[in-house]
Amino acid sequence: MNKLNVSLMAIDYVEPDEFISSDFIEKDLAEIYDRLKLPYGRIEMQTGIKTRGIYKQKKPSDISIHAAKKLFDNNEVKPSEIDLLIHASVCRDFLEPSTASVVHHGLGLRADCQSFDLSNACLGVVSAITVAASMINSKAIKTAMIVTGENSWPLLEQTLKTIKLDGSITRKSIKKYFANFTIGSAGVALVLGAADLNKPIFGHIKSLSDTESYTLCQGDGSTESLVMETNSELLMQKGVTLAKKNWQDLKLLSQCQYDHYICHQVGIHHQEFLYKSLELDISKDHSTFKKYGNTGSAALPLTLAIASSENKFAKNDQIALLGIGSGLHTIMMELLWN
Repeated sequence: MNKLNVSLMAIDYVEPDEFISSDFIEKDLAEIYDRLKLPYGRIEMQTGIKTRGIYKQKKPSDISIHAAKKLFDNNEVKPSEIDLLIHASVCRDFLEPSTASVVHHGLGLRADCQSFDLSNACLGVVSAITVAASMINSKAIKTAMIVTGENSWPLLEQTLKTIKLDGSITRKSIKKYFANFTIGSAGVALVLGAADLNKPIFGHIKSLSDTESYTLCQGDGSTESLVMETNSELLMQKGVTLAKKNWQDLKLLSQCQYDHYICHQVGIHHQEFLYKSLELDISKDHSTFKKYGNTGSAALPLTLAIASSENKFAKNDQIALLGIGSGLHTIMMELLWN
């Protein structure tokens, strides 16, 4: 499939319950920082992330339900119109049943509305868009809702405990944990329908994978206690190399001059390296990582939702959505703003 040809009928987001600063994290690790002679301020300096959100008392389904209800309240879309629900976040309530089941029940969706989880790391929502678009274009369904509820607190809490309890940790071995301090929280909901000239339309799409690099970022553990280890530098280099190849393919396919770019939100170093490598105009970038951090599958749609709410787009603007996720995978698509 080289063209999605479906419309974004509505999109909305919810903020995390509270924000934790990079300074707070470093003060919590003061004993380790002092013993290893690590410079304070390094998290914000290296990532550009000032704060990241957390939910201490909410499950992923709670976050997704909140985002979906806000969308219903603020738009003409009704729960009774939804034919498919996809829960696309990294975070889930449990391994079984699907978290989509909880969201489906919480929203009071029709019994014949299909629902399932779709997991693809930070590309979950973008991948869900491609699946929903196929079902809409085949006329299997008319309307799809995609939700994500990401919460960084279990990962952040477990990472802090692990570092403080590891008496053998060194300046070298602590590096694999620093990516965990960039992870944030948010909820996003969006609804797709058949192409409508009065609504934004998803157009051309290209995807590419480098699954040889699947070891560069791996998460494990239970839903209450997560662990993630990342080779950040190599992950960024491999990811941007893959993104550059896919970007060339999308440009060749679409023949489009883009007015806006929305990328996966990792941090300032990744942002600058990506824009330089792809030879993009960084003044056309929209980003949210400074406040929200890397919100996983919510990162790209959260940034799109915020830019939309701030009226950053004009009619007929062409928006490039550049998704990258561990695995490694990249999906890029265009969105014509109507």
